[in-house]
Amino acid sequence: MPILKAPPKQPKNATLQLRIDEDLKTKLEKYAEFLGTTGAYVVSEALRLVFNKDAEFKEWLERQDSNGKQSDGEHTP
Repeated sequence: MPILKAPPKQPKNATLQLRIDEDLKTKLEKYAEFLGTTGAYVVSEALRLVFNKDAEFKEWLERQDSNGKQSDGEHTP
């Protein structure tokens, strides 16, 4: 049995480029500094939080998965 455990597998990362207003960018940088992390981490975690909390989105996503459809960005409540 090894003394040290292997590090957890890192998830695959993708690059996303987006435009946000200056005030939002400044707050993002300050929040990341406050947490001692990166802006990318803050954005990723914020999106996870939104996706987990939005019940309507979760239902919609399940319908997409169960219908075998891939999301095309269209929202049909």
